[in-house]
Amino acid sequence: MMALISFLQEVNIEEKVKNAPNNEYGIGIFIGSFVPFLVLVIIAYVIYRYNKNNSNIE
Repeated sequence: MMALISFLQEVNIEEKVKNAPNNEYGIGIFIGSFVPFLVLVIIAYVIYRYNKNNSNIE
């Protein structure tokens, strides 16, 4: 099941940039490729801070 989802989400960034109408599209793709990673880092940090603060209570 995960392989199917991964296959459906596969994106060819080089082809999108090649077919882009202007240069700003490439910048948007570059930024958009880092957004999921950034969201995961923020979620991990929030979980870390939450667990660190709860461990000091005991």
